Amino acid sequence: MNLTLNHRRPPRRRLLLGAGALALSLAVGSTAGCDGHDGAAASSPATVSTAGPAASYDAATEHDAEFNATFKHKFSTVRGVRMHYVTGGKGPALVLLHGWPQTWYEWRKIMPALARHHTVYALDLPGLGDSKGSPESFDKKTLARYVHGLLRDQIGLDRFDLVAHDLGGGVGFQYVSQFPGQVNSYVHMDYPLPGRKLPAAQYRTFSWHMAFNSQQAIPEKLVDNPSDVREYLTAFYPQVAYGGTSFGGKRTRSPFTEAEINEYVRTYSRPDVLHAGFELYRSLDKDERDNTAAARINTRTLLLTATGSLASTRATLTPALHNITRAVEIPASGHWLAEENPEAVVREILSFISKTGTKSYSNSGTSS
Repeated sequence: MNLTLNHRRPPRRRLLLGAGALALSLAVGSTAGCDGHDGAAASSPATVSTAGPAASYDAATEHDAEFNATFKHKFSTVRGVRMHYVTGGKGPALVLLHGWPQTWYEWRKIMPALARHHTVYALDLPGLGDSKGSPESFDKKTLARYVHGLLRDQIGLDRFDLVAHDLGGGVGFQYVSQFPGQVNSYVHMDYPLPGRKLPAAQYRTFSWHMAFNSQQAIPEKLVDNPSDVREYLTAFYPQVAYGGTSFGGKRTRSPFTEAEINEYVRTYSRPDVLHAGFELYRSLDKDERDNTAAARINTRTLLLTATGSLASTRATLTPALHNITRAVEIPASGHWLAEENPEAVVREILSFISKTGTKSYSNSGTSS
């Protein structure tokens, strides 16, 4: 965040407050021009310097013998994008889609438990994580088609259960809408859906980071090196964790370990990945239009949210997802469901996808 002419770096607090104030002013002002692509090719990332050689795609798992006994890193090219995914386990296929600012690694804690019953596929979305190359656009309808190209055309999956979190939930929703015959059941995790009940402009007012990330060029100019990436992510993660400021609390402790943060910093320090993450927000207006026009979805759906977020999130989904057979707030969890309460998330996912079509109820948390 190189903001001074003499190149002296401002203190961390000043940087964060400055970015936050800018984003808040943008959130209440005009967001015109945030969706400049309208489905066209995404703009090129700004040039960002990185220090030292890039770590390997398996940097976080290469010394984890127990993990590597079950899971393997794999790559496959879809329409010019080299997509990375991690797979392992036995049983029916289960696909996991991550959100921002994360990668396939957000599922690391729950993958072993899921893999005892399913063959797990944890994807890096196109342009994110260790996937390389830029998709035609970062609107979620387009990204879902790339995911389909990987799952159906490259891996050869005919049917599977699908779990998606955060902005990955935007991709998951569009996948179920476009390819309903492939998805046995759908788990939608903590993502209010832009569409009939939630305009993109309103979505951006929910948090300063949504308005900030949506702006053209500004985020790449302020978050312009690996140190800034670490600073941004380290400050952001606790804000939307249980007890964080987004939930009316004062939490400053990160929900992630240093090793987990290091893995996310590794990938988002790549200029193209950083840019791709911001593009997920810049395409929200296109997402709103696509979601509004989406076909009626009757796929069995489980909705999982942070504590206190169920009613507001569900209201954005019901116009399009017509078969939400279970909806649960994960106890003592903020936005990072799979990390903050992995046991409850595993229990809910496995219980739900094992059913054939009847409603289920449990004591995992507040449900409806």
